Amino acid sequence: MPNPNTNFSNGAVLTAAQQNRFPRGVMTLTYQTNSDATITAEEVQITGPSFTAISNRYYRVTYYEPYLSANASTIFTVRIRLGNIAGGIWQTNNVINTIGNVFFGTSGISQALVSGISGTQNFVGTLAASSGTGNASRSGTQYGFLLVEDIGPT
Repeated sequence: MPNPNTNFSNGAVLTAAQQNRFPRGVMTLTYQTNSDATITAEEVQITGPSFTAISNRYYRVTYYEPYLSANASTIFTVRIRLGNIAGGIWQTNNVINTIGNVFFGTSGISQALVSGISGTQNFVGTLAASSGTGNASRSGTQYGFLLVEDIGPT
């Protein structure tokens, strides 16, 4: 259950406990501007840097790809994992083509709400294509990213 701050009133003393209940914001942010046109089996696309997690806090992890394309009927699996390709899965999102026998393109996103981790941690964003070869197109203005935000206490 979230542990929000109470209303503040004029003349009240702001305590350390209240300060610790504020969100801490961006913990890590990693951009990827290079495209990958060889996606088949699951592979790491973005590796976030390490940060120090505190066990009694919520972290929102967002992995975003601006443009995914493949042949018809391909399913992209967009995952957030802890650590590396073999790490625990925190979230999975499937991007599915339902148009038929055409080449298609769409964006992909996966977002996880994480708690109960502590110490030095890092997340990775992974992609897999169910059939054929998928493409994650990126550039300096259309980039993929992996974002970890501290959103407050548990």
